[in-house]
Amino acid sequence: MKNVFIRKCLRIIVLSSVLIAGGLMFNIKASATSAETKDFTIKDFLQTAIKPIGSTMYVWGGGWNKADTAAGKEAKTIGVSPSWKKFADKQKAGYDYRKYRYQIHDGLDCSGYVGWCVYNVRNTENNKKGYVYSASKQAKKLSKLGFGKYTDRKKVKDYKPGDIMSSTCGCCGHVYIVIGRCDDGSVVLVHASPPGVQISGTVTPSGKKNSQAYKLANKYMKKYYKKWTDKYPVMCKGTTYLTHYSRMRWNVTGTKAVLSDPDGYLDMSPEEVLEDLFDTGE
Repeated sequence: MKNVFIRKCLRIIVLSSVLIAGGLMFNIKASATSAETKDFTIKDFLQTAIKPIGSTMYVWGGGWNKADTAAGKEAKTIGVSPSWKKFADKQKAGYDYRKYRYQIHDGLDCSGYVGWCVYNVRNTENNKKGYVYSASKQAKKLSKLGFGKYTDRKKVKDYKPGDIMSSTCGCCGHVYIVIGRCDDGSVVLVHASPPGVQISGTVTPSGKKNSQAYKLANKYMKKYYKKWTDKYPVMCKGTTYLTHYSRMRWNVTGTKAVLSDPDGYLDMSPEEVLEDLFDTGE
């Protein structure tokens, strides 16, 4: 009986040791995982989106790989590529993107830009899976990855900060990121469009060009990117930006949440979003 008791005690001791060791390994693995990932927000996404403004030219194929089939090196890199600014600094006011087609390391096109923005809030390391797709399919592709809800252009009724808008009309071939919708129905957005990455404003739904969105875009581009804006004046974008684009809206709540919104951006006006994004603490 004494030997049986001793063997039982030994089994308990061994089992306890295994459980403790397993727990330690789990904690170590959990710590390593948390160190490699980060919880990103809508604000992070928009802060990322404004980083290349004023220093990145529109380059057809920029952000794609050499084969023009998927994300290239730059679109799978954390942070802004130094080569973008180096190329932009050499350009004059009459920049013609058609002369630099497929100089893929020198700038970004619209889908390369959006793919780079998404990559930077889905990864903390370089050279992982990229998110560059055809502009007209980008919103739907990202939705199918579980990043957000897709809404067909005919059913788009509102715009929220961080929305990714893909033209699905067959004539525009563009994709942009929403900063916010103004009271007059115009939309403030950020995108890569000739001559480069910039904040733009649309007309009102009725076609008024001197819209609230245009005024906001012009204000912030002139204030924070004066050198760029002196060379490349802000242009108002047409009604197609409001009617030809389907939407991907980020999942921010529940078990499917991809980004979070602790800053309340989804309830802010474009004025409030821009003020917060460009807050210098002064």
